[in-house]
Amino acid sequence: VQLQASGGGLVQTGGSLRLSCAASGRTFSNVAMGWFRQAPGKEHEFVAAIIRYGGNTYYSDSVKGRFTISRDNAKNTVYLRMNSLKPDDTAVYYCAANSYYSGTHPDNYAYWGQGTQVTVSS
Repeated sequence: VQLQASGGGLVQTGGSLRLSCAASGRTFSNVAMGWFRQAPGKEHEFVAAIIRYGGNTYYSDSVKGRFTISRDNAKNTVYLRMNSLKPDDTAVYYCAANSYYSGTHPDNYAYWGQGTQVTVSS
């Protein structure tokens, strides 16, 4: 699976962004998709995930209620809608994929895209 993330940028506190991750190389609907982020000097942090075929979604406590993960299997794309952004959300955001959902640890995802920078100014 090849993944290409886009949609990052600079936004003010309280603003919104939508990240996209286009997938290729495998039947997209058969893979679980996730978003992670990494701030400078920190480890990869789980943000959100969505299981194969859509349906169940999972969020970290830090983004629950503000971020929404969704997928369009016809377009082979997963999205992360981010509302009410805070400076603490500043990080490089990565999309990741795995044959099935098996938790929130980065090691549970076999495929990774390049990151897209999100910067939230105060």
